[in-house]
Amino acid sequence: MTDAGQTTETLPADPPAVAPERDLMSKFDGLIAERQALIDTGVTDPFAIVMEQVKSPTEAVIKGKDTILLGTYNYMGMTFDPDVIQAGKDALDQFGSGTNGSRMLNGTFRDHMEVEDALRDFYGTTGAIVFSTGYMANLGMISTLAGKGEYVILDADSHASIYDGCKQGYAEVVRFRHNSVEDLDKRLGRLPKEAGKLVVLEGVYSMLGDIAPLKEMVDVAKKHGAMTLSDEAHSMGFYGPNGRGVYEEQGCDVDFIVGTFSKSVGTVGGFCVSNHPKFEAIRLACRPYIFTASLPPSVVATAATSIRKLKHAHNKRQHLWENARKLHGGLTAMGFKLGTEKPDSAIIAVILNDQEQAVMMWQALLDGGLYVNMARPPATPAGTFLLRCSLCAEHTSGQIDRILGMFQAAGRATSAIG
Repeated sequence: MTDAGQTTETLPADPPAVAPERDLMSKFDGLIAERQALIDTGVTDPFAIVMEQVKSPTEAVIKGKDTILLGTYNYMGMTFDPDVIQAGKDALDQFGSGTNGSRMLNGTFRDHMEVEDALRDFYGTTGAIVFSTGYMANLGMISTLAGKGEYVILDADSHASIYDGCKQGYAEVVRFRHNSVEDLDKRLGRLPKEAGKLVVLEGVYSMLGDIAPLKEMVDVAKKHGAMTLSDEAHSMGFYGPNGRGVYEEQGCDVDFIVGTFSKSVGTVGGFCVSNHPKFEAIRLACRPYIFTASLPPSVVATAATSIRKLKHAHNKRQHLWENARKLHGGLTAMGFKLGTEKPDSAIIAVILNDQEQAVMMWQALLDGGLYVNMARPPATPAGTFLLRCSLCAEHTSGQIDRILGMFQAAGRATSAIG
């Protein structure tokens, strides 16, 4: 009590100066220290790049400097297509900035139906379901298709979204050696014949840019009574006569095709297409579809327009492959170690000795006006450090020449080449 007879309140104790030993964030101390050590070397943080201005699909301003973009997955250069941009503006004016709901409730607008129609037309399928991201598409499809007592069989080098789709569900998970048809066959042969099985593959693997032998793998899966799902995120738009992906190029009969809007389509979102007669039932059972807000109408409007244009983008496809051959050939001639022996995709991985060399080379390229992605474990296979180049159909031949010149200078400066 105070002199005035009033009760005093007990003030809260001061917060501890040091986080308690059991602080849940303490598990990240190693990551924090590693990142700080990288920054202390004086290099730009490779994982905190800001695009201050984007001038085109192939050019941006980074740290006040005009920079060629070689790490954006904008394979077909659709982000600045006038028709695509206008479709987004029109939808924004007509439907507002968002849906405020899931697809199962109030979140299906006209353009959600339009983009699913565009996907059915592009892939020649009877079914198409759009998710909010490509990650959510894999998460939803894999966890919903394979349940308790069933099996998911996946490539050991599968994308994180595929692994997380397995974790989300209740199926048993079996891995096989990367791109090994023989190991896939052996592991399928060990599983119960009567059990449901889903083999998950990728057309193009995003780290090294290598492609899967899908035709042989699908044949093996069918032999063992397994269904197949192929993630064509990094091949849609430019692989195959219609740009559908590696499975089309190799003539595969795949049960489910998963893809994304954030690569060749040039916006954001994910999808799955299929000819299975019961495919629509996925909408009623897939938690990442049911409980996620739907994409804004302006986003799906840009996607629908882009997909319809990609169907006829034969010249763009041809030029993208020309760029890939030119860059791969030039880097090989300089003596760089690449992820593939030939230009298998629009991804070209430059493999370096260690993290120090990778960071220094990445910094030298950025200082010279070129942005690429630096990748390291655990994202990369077998402890590999690399610079990942993603080509665009809008890169000019002159830009490829400049890129090669920058790689030569940076490679010599960092002893990556002689």
